[in-house]
Parts: sequence; C-alpha cells; structure tokens
Amino acid sequence: MDSKYLVVYTTTANRLDADRLASALVEKRLAACAQVEGPITSTYWWQGRLEKGEEWRCAFKTSAACYQELEAELTRIHPYETPEILAVAFTQGSRDYFHWMDAELRQPESC
Repeated sequence: MDSKYLVVYTTTANRLDADRLASALVEKRLAACAQVEGPITSTYWWQGRLEKGEEWRCAFKTSAACYQELEAELTRIHPYETPEILAVAFTQGSRDYFHWMDAELRQPESC
C-alpha cells in the first residue's frame, strides 16, 4: 500500500473549537472523516515558559493530494497562533475504507 492517505492531527483549547474545525474540513471535503477526542493534557514550551493545559485532539483522515489545501485551511481557521499540524501516512489499511475515503474527498485534481 502506498502512502497516498494521511491522518492529520491538531489540538484545540476546547471542544467547541475542535468540533468547529472538524465540521469545516469535512464540509469542504478536505477530510473524509474527522474525529475529536479529549480532553487530553498537553505539556509544552511556549514563549519561553513551560505550559500545561487541557486540550482536545482532532484527527482528520485525508489524502496526500488534499494535504496542502487542508493545511492552509486549518491554519486559516485555527484559533491558535501556531497550531500543531502533523501528518502521518497510512502504510496499510482496509482497501474498502480507502475506497470510501476516495469517494468522500475532493478529487485530487481539485485539491
């Protein structure tokens, strides 16, 4: 299986923002599916200080062809100044699930 499919992760400070991002990217067909989970606890450096906070994680199932547009839209609508946007390639998976994703995402030529 090639890595034409990705899961893209980000986090938000609250459930409302996470749900808003999930809906926006699925409605635009930049993600076939978005999952929201949390709360989680994140520990990180920000502006020279060690921070700890409650966040919500979003996972967007998409294609490599749609990644650049998904990243641009996520950056545009995300409430964070510097949002976490990490993409991980699927190396294997159900062909039926990948066919479903293909049907739900924008066609590669329109991404």
